[in-house]
Amino acid sequence: MVWLLVDEMKSKGLLCKATFALVSRRFARAKRVKEAIDAFERMEKKYGLKPELQDYNRLLDTLSKSRHVENAQQVFDKWKNRRFTPDIKSYTILLEGWGQECNFLRLNEVYREMREDGFQPDVVTYGILINAYCKGKRYDEAVGLYSEMERKNIKATPHIYCTLINGLGSEKRLNEAVKFFELCKGSSDCVIETPTYNALVGAYCWSTRMHDAYRVIDEMKRCGVGPNARTYDIILHHLIKLQKTKEAYCVFQKMSDEPGCEPTVSTYEIMVRMFCNEGRTDMALRVWDQMKARAVLPGMHMFSALINGLCNDSKLDEACKYLQEMLDMGMRPPDCMFKHLKQFLLNEGKEDIIIILSHKIEELRKTPLVG
Repeated sequence: MVWLLVDEMKSKGLLCKATFALVSRRFARAKRVKEAIDAFERMEKKYGLKPELQDYNRLLDTLSKSRHVENAQQVFDKWKNRRFTPDIKSYTILLEGWGQECNFLRLNEVYREMREDGFQPDVVTYGILINAYCKGKRYDEAVGLYSEMERKNIKATPHIYCTLINGLGSEKRLNEAVKFFELCKGSSDCVIETPTYNALVGAYCWSTRMHDAYRVIDEMKRCGVGPNARTYDIILHHLIKLQKTKEAYCVFQKMSDEPGCEPTVSTYEIMVRMFCNEGRTDMALRVWDQMKARAVLPGMHMFSALINGLCNDSKLDEACKYLQEMLDMGMRPPDCMFKHLKQFLLNEGKEDIIIILSHKIEELRKTPLVG
């Protein structure tokens, strides 16, 4: 079907390289890698559009970002210096792909090959490497790369500082996280934005220094940089971990009164899950109603948390009501959640309701997905 459409576009003079990039991307996301590469090949072989370096890089990026970096590497190795000569972007695409997989053996192989081909790492390369090492919890190596940048007089970006603050903070290496925040703050090349402040807030939270986290929020307000809903989501997450549910609810209530900090679906999910875990489904439903009043739509995980909570609280009629609402929105319930509900219904002898709900879920499964 897709190639009939491509043929029609060619006949009308509408065909361009972006068409093949789109087709490759769709195939790659559907895990049809061979067809994604074949679409790229057809561009020249059948339709006469000769690919340039940026087109090869786009294919590598498509495969890599679709979690097929192994295939991207195979294409690179097979075609390098035969069909295209890579540039530094070709290498950084592969570095990012292997970094996302935390495959440091392959990451280092690509990095070494890049250097051997005469490409020196730039700030983008260092950002990708530092992000990979932080993701893999190899923080000493990430800090070492920052030091290497300093020696080469390559200025770190706010994103690099943010990555280091987030990583070191989550490892409770608070002093180092704060040091990198201060370095960012003192750099003439960096403007501190909300994500960097949020990283610092998170660092203090990981070390249970909640008073310092609130102090940073006050500083954000004075500087006119945030806070935003994400700032408070970080606070809420850690307050709940510390079992400070009353304080968490107070913070949640204050969010609605702060411009730019109105609760998002993520915030509502945090609160509904908190109250359900506490057995306070009455409060979970109150939060749910506030969310609906603000025209915020719940997601699948939020429905699951509420329905599970209502089951555990023996409120099966309400649990079934919200499952029906979920189905009406076209959401398929996770198997584990429906099994949980079914067991409670069986215990109450409500097999007839199970049959009705099972039939509705099956009907939804048969409904083709749009888009």
